[in-house]
Amino acid sequence: MPAAAPDVETPEQKAARMEWFAHAKLGIFIHWGIYSKGIMSESWPIFNGYISAADYMKQASDFTAAKYDPAAWAELIRESGARYTVITTKHHDGFALWDTSVGEVSAVKSSPAGRDLIAPFANEIRKRGIRLGFYFSLIDWPREDYPNILRSGPARYDIEQEPARWQHFLAFNSAQLRELNDRWRPDLYWFDGDWEFSAEQWHAAGIVAMLRETNPGVVINSRIQGYGDYDTPELGVPVIRPQSRWWETCMTINDSWGYQVRDTDFKSPMTLLRMFVDCISLGGNLLLDIGPRADGTIPEEEVATLKEFGRWTSKHAEAIYATRAGIPAGHVAAYTSLNAAGDVLYLYLPYRPNESVEVKGLKSRIRRVRVVGDGREVPFTQYNDISWSEVPGVYYLQVPEDALDERITVLALELEEPVKLYRGSGQIISFNE
Repeated sequence: MPAAAPDVETPEQKAARMEWFAHAKLGIFIHWGIYSKGIMSESWPIFNGYISAADYMKQASDFTAAKYDPAAWAELIRESGARYTVITTKHHDGFALWDTSVGEVSAVKSSPAGRDLIAPFANEIRKRGIRLGFYFSLIDWPREDYPNILRSGPARYDIEQEPARWQHFLAFNSAQLRELNDRWRPDLYWFDGDWEFSAEQWHAAGIVAMLRETNPGVVINSRIQGYGDYDTPELGVPVIRPQSRWWETCMTINDSWGYQVRDTDFKSPMTLLRMFVDCISLGGNLLLDIGPRADGTIPEEEVATLKEFGRWTSKHAEAIYATRAGIPAGHVAAYTSLNAAGDVLYLYLPYRPNESVEVKGLKSRIRRVRVVGDGREVPFTQYNDISWSEVPGVYYLQVPEDALDERITVLALELEEPVKLYRGSGQIISFNE
């Protein structure tokens, strides 16, 4: 494994490499593996001591992929409006979905599926111009050469005391990553499990250098001990924007990553669309997860959600993919974003205005307001625009009732100049001489 750190990029070079990710806005996460039988969560029952690794792995006998239709999966992802997808090539249980020549635990060798499940999916995704991402767990609890297996139990061994055993595992991981990289050159790696060891112990710099040796443009998430490109907050949209210029929130549709029979707590499409525009307003992406069943079918509730995303994203594409973070909270009761030039302010309204939408503190004058996806102009009024005051007048936008979207209405405020805001606390008028 190479030991050298990845080549240093200039900020401009990194921005160019990350451009597609910045514009993608929506990705679809796919958790699929032997846990997709639906009776327990993915991998964690082993670590938590709920079941032995041997008994957990018996689920492989039900992993048939008998109704797996990678073209239908890819078409659903395209229809949702997602510009990238991330599929679990291997979770913490070590079960590989591709035809790996390294190790014996895979869909090909260890389950009735009996075939490579990544290859046809990658082919169908790329036919549709969607960016391909691979989830890869650095940890592998069932393997005998991996140190840890139980959260509260003793480790198999200490890597400082048995370095050769640890190196054997790292070589295995590296060989599997080389297979994925050489066969598919994915656009993105979504690492997981890095919390168990340090960057030096993982040889994180060497992993990234190895991947970029033959795949220099690849984007890598943050879960590789400081060597990634973007932040990955999980199961919650940030209240304030993450420090990283690039980020995504990964989110489940119900309460589970993989399919679980008993989990019927599905979030509504409206709830998830609000999360989506919240991410857009903070300049980030939403990576929305689906959990197919062991036979390859996708739960009907998840299909319906992705189709509703498709309806909304196709209608409002202008206000999604080419946008950047919006204005600070407090100026309008809405999520916001800006176009690249900063002279179009988009408002996302997850409610039906009673009379008008108020916009305050906007120093740039509004030239025109229109309903995105509808085209109609929205009449507006500005009150208290006083020449001698530094505080701009307040705008009131009257949105026609029949122009409102059934979920989230989007308005485009076309400005006479790039957006300028008043951020003060008001002005006290004094007539003292």
